[in-house]
Amino acid sequence: MCVRTMSTDPMTIYFTSGTTGSPKMAEHSHSSYGLGLTIVGKYWLDLTPSDVFWNSSDTGWVKSAWSSVFAPWIQGSCVFAHYMPRFDPSLTLETLAKYPITVYCAPPTAYRMLVTCDLASYKFKTLKHCASGGEPLNPQVMEQWNANTGLDIYEGYGQTETVLICGTFKGMKIKPGSMGKASLSYDVQVVDPDGNILPPNQEGEIGIRIAPQRPFCIFSQYTGNPEKTASSQRGDFYLTGDKAIKDEDGYFFFVGRSDDLILSSGYRIGPFEIESALIEHPAVVESAVVSSPDPIRGEVVKAFVVLSPTYAGHDQETLTKELQEHVKKVTAPYKYPRKIEFVQQLPKTVSGKIRRNELRNKEWGKA
Repeated sequence: MCVRTMSTDPMTIYFTSGTTGSPKMAEHSHSSYGLGLTIVGKYWLDLTPSDVFWNSSDTGWVKSAWSSVFAPWIQGSCVFAHYMPRFDPSLTLETLAKYPITVYCAPPTAYRMLVTCDLASYKFKTLKHCASGGEPLNPQVMEQWNANTGLDIYEGYGQTETVLICGTFKGMKIKPGSMGKASLSYDVQVVDPDGNILPPNQEGEIGIRIAPQRPFCIFSQYTGNPEKTASSQRGDFYLTGDKAIKDEDGYFFFVGRSDDLILSSGYRIGPFEIESALIEHPAVVESAVVSSPDPIRGEVVKAFVVLSPTYAGHDQETLTKELQEHVKKVTAPYKYPRKIEFVQQLPKTVSGKIRRNELRNKEWGKA
């Protein structure tokens, strides 16, 4: 049965991923997921009616709705589906080589696993465009993927509440470490705690202008939680909770979730920079950086590290010192992880995002 609706009427509710707390219910209207995802499909994913698109996002994640339903549907593209109960990098590469897939999108976790394989042994005859979203993508992973496939990875940044906020769109210059420029849907700025716009190269919170007119593709409210809805707004902006820096060219560089920032001896340290430095070392497959209590500095940087199989038998004390010296050289001496713990795997949400809050709570003795 067809029902007449207004573009602002509620259409669907999606749960946020819960990386920093309990998931919240974000309500979207008909316009936000219809019109809003036109930009995702046409300009970021570069989809056309002749494309075969494989989005490997888990169906429990809102990105699956973006890229497996709405964006390709609007563009008239063919959607490729593969039943894979658990992400298998070798099977993924075999699939990309075997089938006529032209556009591929996956979270950074997947790309981090793919570049550990022998990429040179696979030939992707039809693949022409690669994208990634969900978390910041480490520059080292982008470089390895390009060196072995000849393809760039176009990063996108968004939230359950917003659809795409920033992206490196097809044809745009890629700046390693940047998640691109503001989407055409939004006026995106880096703002201070009072909602004032900060000048270029100053760290602040990513804000989307919602006054005097609320953008049509942003969520309507947190269902049943008016307090949270109100607290997400400051001045003329909706605050994303993510810290970033915007350069003179309008490119955004992710620093970290507001909750993830580490304050050590007066220094503000973002985890993503340390994680990217660690992954440059051949011993590291994946890492997560959080704060850890310290009696003198208040808190210090701690890294949870997943080792490459070739380094599994190495002396951990020696490897710890080697990784610490590496981070000092790549970033700054005060940013190195004073604590390192080697683990078999990192806790993740169903969408593949690292649950840093779980690791941080463990460090601070919280249940």
